[in-house]
Amino acid sequence: MFRSAMTGAAAAALLAVPAPGAAADPYGTPPPDKIVIDVVTVNGSGCPAGTANVAVSPDNTAFTVSYSDYVAQVGVGSKPTDMRKNCQLSLNVHVPQGFTYAVARADYRGFAHLEKGASGLERANYYFQGMQQTAFVNHSFTGPLNDNWQASDSTDIDALVYAPCGAMRFLNINTELRVDAGTSDTTKTTSFLAMDSTDGNISTLYRFAWKECPAV
Repeated sequence: MFRSAMTGAAAAALLAVPAPGAAADPYGTPPPDKIVIDVVTVNGSGCPAGTANVAVSPDNTAFTVSYSDYVAQVGVGSKPTDMRKNCQLSLNVHVPQGFTYAVARADYRGFAHLEKGASGLERANYYFQGMQQTAFVNHSFTGPLNDNWQASDSTDIDALVYAPCGAMRFLNINTELRVDAGTSDTTKTTSFLAMDSTDGNISTLYRFAWKECPAV
């Protein structure tokens, strides 16, 4: 089960990567071969075609998903359907033979402008194709707020769910943003919650946990 933690700003780095020669990584040793991730399907109002991109870190410890049009909003200039945006990604993680992986941590970032009386919600879950879907982890925001935001989900090492060894299972990632006008005046103001990277600096980071498969 994912545990959650949240900070009001995203000034700090998303995740520190251990330097070579450091103590043993609790998330396991990544495979030396380059990891490739193919986006199998992208669905949802928060990630129209061509607005979501995936990249793997050079050291195989993590991958990022960046969005360029993922904003939920209410108020002036908004349509009723804009209050909720979602994105469903199905990823094929090409894992070198003899290895398997889990998602140990996810760090979400964005920007929020919430008027007094308004609120926002970011939620996500992750699961492998053909396996039981995990519960959503929710992060709430309350106006007034006009700042960067960061929300993190993490799983204890002994509770990680790994992809089955020797089987191809797509990784499914579901995310959602919501904004509730509450008592704010939607005829004069706009409140929004964004998880996009139009400035090139905002992306979601997913931290791999690796382990070797038993010898057959």
